[in-house]
Amino acid sequence: MQRHSFLNGYEPRLSWLFFLVLLLICVMENDNKKLVTFYIDGFNFYYGIKRSILADEKWGNAYWIDIVKLCEGFIGPDEVLAKVIYFTATPLSIGKSARQSAFLNANKALNKERFEIVRGKYLEKQYECPSCKTKISRPEEKKTDVNISVRMIRDCIHRTTDSINLISADTDLLPPLELIKSDFPEIKLKVIFPPSNYSHDVANTLQSWKSKVVLMKNNYKRFENAVMPDNVPTEDGKIYSIPAEWKAKQFFQKF
Repeated sequence: MQRHSFLNGYEPRLSWLFFLVLLLICVMENDNKKLVTFYIDGFNFYYGIKRSILADEKWGNAYWIDIVKLCEGFIGPDEVLAKVIYFTATPLSIGKSARQSAFLNANKALNKERFEIVRGKYLEKQYECPSCKTKISRPEEKKTDVNISVRMIRDCIHRTTDSINLISADTDLLPPLELIKSDFPEIKLKVIFPPSNYSHDVANTLQSWKSKVVLMKNNYKRFENAVMPDNVPTEDGKIYSIPAEWKAKQFFQKF
């Protein structure tokens, strides 16, 4: 017996209507969420991980990570990630430069426009031993602090973010934070210390603002959950692989 219903012939249209309503609800929910931008001091972040490995080898997993996925673990339910901006400089060492390139390119392949790289530069700086007067040449990173400061303030001026999440324990970044707190009080400020890094000056300043810093060393599981596959393909067929030196330091095998 054939069933008849006043909905006969309308089911496909209703299905599409239901889908569009759900889509509209999702868009409206995202519109109400606050935009969060992460500003990562790459030098401070990398060497924090490197020091952490000396204390606990499990931090060897933290080299080859999806930075965007890691940062998403530090936002609230009323927030949505706008972008992660990674500030760094190309090392003068060929080996270090190759490892850094693999890491940055893999992240760019995975996250596209949600991951931005801003580069400073390394310069050779001469130091003199006070005892033997021997001259020592050491690379020194330049422009990173300035680049971070300018970008945070620029984003406040152009209203491209509702919340600034700074990953660094560098006290040189206190002045721009103080300026933003004073001139853009509607912008939420959060400071996240890389593992093994700490600044009492920064922590005390945040406390005076009735806030507190977040310690990455207490959030190791978020790093483990953000480990990338050993091989990350791109849309044009390239593959970026975990450097052998970093693979050897991994505490577990990620397949």
